[in-house]
Amino acid sequence: MDRRLFSKRPGGERLPPGQSVVRGFPVLTYGPTPRLTPQDATLTISGLAKARSFGWDELMALPQTDVRRDFHCVTRWSKYDVGWTGILARDLMEHLEVDAASTHVMLRCYGGYSTNLRLEDFLADGCLLAHRLEGEDIPVEHGGPLRAIVPHLYAWKSAKWVSELEFMDQNVPGFWERNGYHMRGDPFAEERFG
Repeated sequence: MDRRLFSKRPGGERLPPGQSVVRGFPVLTYGPTPRLTPQDATLTISGLAKARSFGWDELMALPQTDVRRDFHCVTRWSKYDVGWTGILARDLMEHLEVDAASTHVMLRCYGGYSTNLRLEDFLADGCLLAHRLEGEDIPVEHGGPLRAIVPHLYAWKSAKWVSELEFMDQNVPGFWERNGYHMRGDPFAEERFG
């Protein structure tokens, strides 16, 4: 099923405060870029959930959704109407056994990066694990073969090269959060730094 989703804030604002719209798609990354093929990529489920791993073919067999959303970077640029294809977080959850005590999820990535999300943010409308960008495989510099898209938060929450989802009963800071970034990152509230 093809479900297309679009984002605007209530009241019609589209550009968060302090942001500028760009035409290109800047690449910002912490650390070296992992070189993965889809067949190398696995998604591990851990923490307060029944442990399991999904190989690439298993991920591709899950329901796929197209999402078109604006993308906001904490470094003050925004890109409108970016098209992604992948597995909605809430669709993935239908294939997991997650403890009811879970309130947060840590996204862990190839290369050592991590970022935390409230479970309600992970399951929000339009959040997905994406493998296509504008109809093409996501280039490695943009997080391919698999990245998170959390369009209602700053882009550091849309982790590249996702390898693990760790479900937790508390809010534990990820990489940038340990280094001074806000624990949530709502661009419309300018939650840039903690």
